[in-house]
Amino acid sequence: MTERALALLAVLFLVAGCTTAQQTHDLLDDPGALPKTAMVADVPFFPQEKYFCGPAATAMTLAWSGLPVTQEEMAEQVYTPGREGTLQPDVIAAMRRNGRLAVPVDSLRELLGEIAAGRPVLVFQNLGLKIYPRWHFAVAIGYDLDDGELIMHTGPWDNRPVALRTFEHTWRRGGYWALVALKPGEMPVAAKEAEVVRAAAGLERVNRPVDAAVAYEAILERWPHSFPAWMGLGNARYAMKNLAGAEQAWRGAIAADPQNAAPAWNNLAYVLQALGHRPQAIDAAKTAVELGDPNDPNYRATLDEITNM
Repeated sequence: MTERALALLAVLFLVAGCTTAQQTHDLLDDPGALPKTAMVADVPFFPQEKYFCGPAATAMTLAWSGLPVTQEEMAEQVYTPGREGTLQPDVIAAMRRNGRLAVPVDSLRELLGEIAAGRPVLVFQNLGLKIYPRWHFAVAIGYDLDDGELIMHTGPWDNRPVALRTFEHTWRRGGYWALVALKPGEMPVAAKEAEVVRAAAGLERVNRPVDAAVAYEAILERWPHSFPAWMGLGNARYAMKNLAGAEQAWRGAIAADPQNAAPAWNNLAYVLQALGHRPQAIDAAKTAVELGDPNDPNYRATLDEITNM
């Protein structure tokens, strides 16, 4: 965030107060199971260097999760000099490269729920106007519903109280984008199967199969019939050269969704062949062809490859 954006902040806070903040209104009217106040303990604070709100917020979030990172180190991973800022996909990628699940937080209620559970939330805001945006990353670390405030590490300020209504406006202009950084095996408060599976798959894509496997195992404890989690667990174990474990996972995928299990049968064929079970591998490849999309050549290619080995 630039100095000019900081100068605009107070004016924008006043402007934001003149429009509706529906999520805040609903929360204050009915907080549900949320405690009235919450504060995440021991969240590190790195005062933002110029244009480094992204590196600072990412570093604070990852440092809180137990990683010895600095703002400068994160700048090497997330800062884009040509844009004088940070792109959201780069924040997600940095979390994954450092072995953390990057899980989205979709609503203000979920955001406060994560804080109440003891986790800081990395948020993306537009502190300017729609036609003149001033993008900003910060970390939400606490709240007080009686005072209607969110507590943030933001820019040069630590533990800064911001009106929830004001935050909602700036967050909405940022597309309601927010993340929690979880260790593999942890679950967000409002866990959604598809989101945590995507987060675990992200660890696979940055070549962290051990972390991905731990994440998938936790997902399967919550959703034991999750076909994509079984598939991902098999992929992670195969990358770890745990062939027996990969076989077990892909058989779990087949049991979870037999009618749509062509990808699992296809992968199972390869691992059975690697384990020296050629007849069973051919049978698995044939089953993949029978169940799969007739227009997809991959299953037929697998069958031909294994048959001709």
